[in-house]
Amino acid sequence: MDISIGKVLISETVDRRCKEILEEAGVAVDCYNSMNKEQLTAQIKNYDALIVRSGTKVSKEVIAASDHLQVIGRAGTGVDNIDVDAATRHGVLVMNTPDGNSLSAAELTCGMILSLARNIPQAVTSLKAEKWERKKFGGLELYGKTLGVVGLGRIGREVAVRMQAFGMKTIGHDPFIPANVSAEFGVANLPLEEIWPLCDFITFHTPLMPSTRGLLCDETFLQCKPSVRVVNCARGGIVDEDSLLRALNSGRCGGAGLDVFEEEPPKNISLLSHHSVICTPHLGASTSEAQQRCGEDIARQIVSVIHGDGLVGAVNCSKLTKAFNPEYQPWLRLGIALGAASRALLAGSNVQVVTYGTRLNGIMDVFGRAVLMGILRDQVSLPINILNAPFLAEEAGLKLSSTHEISVPERFPACGGCSVIINTHAETINKDHLELLGSVLGDCPVLLAIGKASFMNAPLAGIPIGGHMLILSTKPGVHVLSTVLGTVEEAGSQLMFFTSSSKDDGNQWSIVRISNPLKDLSVLKTFVLSIVQFCV
Repeated sequence: MDISIGKVLISETVDRRCKEILEEAGVAVDCYNSMNKEQLTAQIKNYDALIVRSGTKVSKEVIAASDHLQVIGRAGTGVDNIDVDAATRHGVLVMNTPDGNSLSAAELTCGMILSLARNIPQAVTSLKAEKWERKKFGGLELYGKTLGVVGLGRIGREVAVRMQAFGMKTIGHDPFIPANVSAEFGVANLPLEEIWPLCDFITFHTPLMPSTRGLLCDETFLQCKPSVRVVNCARGGIVDEDSLLRALNSGRCGGAGLDVFEEEPPKNISLLSHHSVICTPHLGASTSEAQQRCGEDIARQIVSVIHGDGLVGAVNCSKLTKAFNPEYQPWLRLGIALGAASRALLAGSNVQVVTYGTRLNGIMDVFGRAVLMGILRDQVSLPINILNAPFLAEEAGLKLSSTHEISVPERFPACGGCSVIINTHAETINKDHLELLGSVLGDCPVLLAIGKASFMNAPLAGIPIGGHMLILSTKPGVHVLSTVLGTVEEAGSQLMFFTSSSKDDGNQWSIVRISNPLKDLSVLKTFVLSIVQFCV
């Protein structure tokens, strides 16, 4: 996947090193301290990439207003302020910096736990009011208490390890972390229903999504220990605020440390003013070290993508990292070329892709997307790329199935290859179908066969496929080279090469590369059975 970024918009304050790193890579950068929706919507059309923190809302309207936006970079972890689905549909890569603020967020969480245990903020406020209330602010030791960590990613595990130093027993829940992995950093990974009754303290470190919204609510509070203390420095909405207030008032919850809220700035004054609530204005990443790391990380990640050095922090294409690997670029060009050729030859609605050989193991999905790009190019309203090809294909009524086989059939070179079959109607192969075979020799995509007609007898054991091309079929013995040459020259173009295949059930295919497309194929149509033109 080729990404070319010449101009970047930074819509809110980030560390100065972010701008410096991008400019050192030859990228122009415009910086703003903040931008509202109207300003961002008006400006975004002028930029190839956008860098934001949590204060910028990148809505579908903003994304739709962009003419050539390719990357949205989040200098931080959470991306709930970005419409990731809309970005993906428009082929925009979304990236974050998952490591940049992990330590700062973990340390704030640990501070919240300590403050809840010893009532530190309340005691400070009392003493500043010239009161001496030692008995009022008695607390409890953390030693021997059980801490439940919901979400065992980078931040969750950092919290667990630090609180283990206080002698806390750490249990947790994360459906994406194997139990043997969490055991390595001292956390027993348990089902949620087993977590609630065991915890003296619970802290949350998950993204906000439908499955985590309201995770701690009236129902789950009833399953918790009486006077459980709750910390949320992840995302507002994971803890239902109305349920939390009811639990605090009833004594079911003994205290809460909140850095995030369902609405920011928060308007639930009853919750904020509760004597057992410690609250801060979303300070998880608000350290100079975290801001510097996040700014530097997102800049370096964008530069890495520009240079084709790899993909780090991808949110909406984490399974497509090989699409950014230079080693596989020739194979993606092959997929696009075979897709374009198959579309020109047969307008089918079902596509079957098979990749062969160990070299192609793991890029089946990426290759299938490349084929869709070739088929749908110039057929859809949005620019198409690896990210949005499946979405646009679905909207166009195109179905794709992909499989991979380790063994390489004899009809392919030893390095492997691929088969693209396009059908007109049914998902199974029928008489109205076309199969193209291709491979990559060196770094050159080549066409090996159309149906049973092979080009393996060509000098390069296949036809280099790219540029402006004609594919035509004739009956055996019909020689059209001179006619093609004359037509091409008369149109002001040049014939780059002309190669014919073996016979296919009595017919023969020929591949022609020309320097410029032909506006009129009618002259050639009188000499051939069929002819199509396409460009890769």
